[in-house]
Amino acid sequence: MTAPTVVILAAGQGTRMKSRTPKMLHDLCGRPMIAWTVEAAREAGAARIVVVDSPDRALEGLLPEGVDLAVQPEPNGTGGAVLAAADQLDGGPVLIVNGDAPLATGDTLRGLAAAHDEGRVAGTLTTTILDDPSGYGRIIRRDDGSVARVVETKTDRDATAEELRIREVNVGIYAFDTAALIDALRRVGADNAQGEVYLPGAVEVLRSAGATVAAHEVADHAVLLGVNDRVELARVRALAQRRIHERHQRAGVTIVDPATTVIEVDVRLGRDTVVEPSSFLRGRTNAGEGCHIGPLTTLIDTTLGAAVTVPHSYLEGCEARDGATIGPFAYLRPAALLREEAKAGAFVEIKNSDIGARTKVPHLSYIGDADVGVETNLGASTITANYDGRHKHRTTIGSRVHTSVDTTFVAPVAIGDDAYTGAGSVITDDIPSGALGIARERQTNIEGYAERKRHR
Repeated sequence: MTAPTVVILAAGQGTRMKSRTPKMLHDLCGRPMIAWTVEAAREAGAARIVVVDSPDRALEGLLPEGVDLAVQPEPNGTGGAVLAAADQLDGGPVLIVNGDAPLATGDTLRGLAAAHDEGRVAGTLTTTILDDPSGYGRIIRRDDGSVARVVETKTDRDATAEELRIREVNVGIYAFDTAALIDALRRVGADNAQGEVYLPGAVEVLRSAGATVAAHEVADHAVLLGVNDRVELARVRALAQRRIHERHQRAGVTIVDPATTVIEVDVRLGRDTVVEPSSFLRGRTNAGEGCHIGPLTTLIDTTLGAAVTVPHSYLEGCEARDGATIGPFAYLRPAALLREEAKAGAFVEIKNSDIGARTKVPHLSYIGDADVGVETNLGASTITANYDGRHKHRTTIGSRVHTSVDTTFVAPVAIGDDAYTGAGSVITDDIPSGALGIARERQTNIEGYAERKRHR
């Protein structure tokens, strides 16, 4: 089968979205809407992908790499959009799909391309059967089963009562031989209420010229769903999210409560990982096997190794390796790295720091711009004071270090292996390996202070 060119129609203005963001760039489970259709085209083995944009070129520079852009100079319908891309078609088979129908999958497009190739016809339309076909163009078949025409139903005059009883509808995904399609579209008129060139009009032109157009029926009604406003976007998002959940579940992931769980499309999860309720996994988050995530946890562009536990925490742009434990109520910021079996406990914040294997930051601490060795224990309220008001500085803490509670390291400072600090210390100088660093005023007790204060 010759690899097709896929043309994605994306020139609609999207005014019903009521948004400054172009409709095709609205987010859908972690990808812009247009990227879903582009990905489906790639999965279907497209030789080339052409996106048809409006004259304002809202998508220029924002499309995935390797995708070509064509511009429809005026809003003259779906047929006009395809003609705008005619110069970028190479003469082989062409698939046409709407950019605002993001639930069409690679399997959908691949199946259509195969049916078109096997049928050896001029065109093939994707169709489906609906219990209630209201609002959709009806498929009128000939006695031999081929498609005679598509009857639109936009106005009361478009279809007869008999035609309206037909339940087979046009999905809006097409395969054509390029030369035959372009020639037919140039002969399609704009004699309709909108004064537009309808792509389905090419079917009747081709049939009149003696060519055959076939129908490829699919059972998945979701491919019909387009997005014209935010209500429809939410409906499509719910279906896309369910597909994502089911893909992970069938691969061995437990999602305890899918209704309260958000997992974006590029997230990767290993077998036997459990995602607890009210957890949100976004961006390019990647978790290994046997992790336990949540409840009430957010992971954004985060990498987890195997058997990592993360309850009630917020992680972004960070990494936790095999066996690490995080939370509850931890905040790991970009470039934080927890190595094997390290711990970031309750109310701990870590950013741009390397925490060594089996090192523990148990609770109530801030570690920023630091390098910490293996098997170190940082006591409660350990702080790295990394910012002097103008510049950030790093703190280096060696292996097997034990800091007592309420220790502050004023960077830049280095702590040697096996060192200790005294409780309540503010460390401004390096501590040699094996030494105890204490930096605090001697205690002074003022007798009778409370009585004097009462008299004042």
